[in-house]
Amino acid sequence: MSVLGWILLASLVGGALSVAAAAFFALNMRAHWVQWLISYAIGALLGAAFLEVLPAAVTASADATTTSSIVLGGILVFFVLEKLVIWRHCHIEACEGHEPHVHVHGHDHGRSGLLILVGDTFHNFVDGVLIAAAFMEDVRLGAVTALAIIAHEIPQEVGDFVILLHSGYSKARALAYNLLSSLATLVGGLLAYYGLSAAQGAVPVMLALAAASMIYVAVADLIPGLHKRTELRATIAQVVLILLGIGSVIGGHHLVDHFIGH
Repeated sequence: MSVLGWILLASLVGGALSVAAAAFFALNMRAHWVQWLISYAIGALLGAAFLEVLPAAVTASADATTTSSIVLGGILVFFVLEKLVIWRHCHIEACEGHEPHVHVHGHDHGRSGLLILVGDTFHNFVDGVLIAAAFMEDVRLGAVTALAIIAHEIPQEVGDFVILLHSGYSKARALAYNLLSSLATLVGGLLAYYGLSAAQGAVPVMLALAAASMIYVAVADLIPGLHKRTELRATIAQVVLILLGIGSVIGGHHLVDHFIGH
């Protein structure tokens, strides 16, 4: 299969799979499953970032200092972007003085849902760009990157799905809009493929930003939530699932090697 074919497959299947899985969890209200899934996603993201994407970015650029600087700058940029989203969300929901992670209660005539859909569409577009950059560097790297992105998208999509329902959307509309939003991954992948093909020098930069995105999401967004459960049993389970996520990246590396013949 061509590189473009892999990008199309990963973007379409990955987006649809994450939305379908999120809808299943949200509609069945298995909240404790989502908590375990988050721990797994942290391991998958950190494993992919440090064991696959970052080494590939350093190799492609042949300049570890520049690559590390891009990762550092990327983390700062993602912090600022997330802060802007939180400010906007708080402005609409009048949540000044409350916790940043806002839970919407009651019908708000779709305002929160619309905001979530816009933000999720942009996020999916960026994911498509990162997937394309990874596949253009190496098919194996692209597959591992896509799997890591899917792993962290599922718990995020669960939250989005619940917010849409609380904003007055029916289950069918919430699912349809989430699927439509996931197509932005395909758009991002296609635009990045043709854009990066004309500027191969940008691929290492995109890989470094992909690593920054994975590290930021895992460390800033997901890990703090795990600290809310302090009991020993939960902590052990979280560590095991994080290790399982890292192990799945290593296993996926060898599995993809087997199937594509690298």
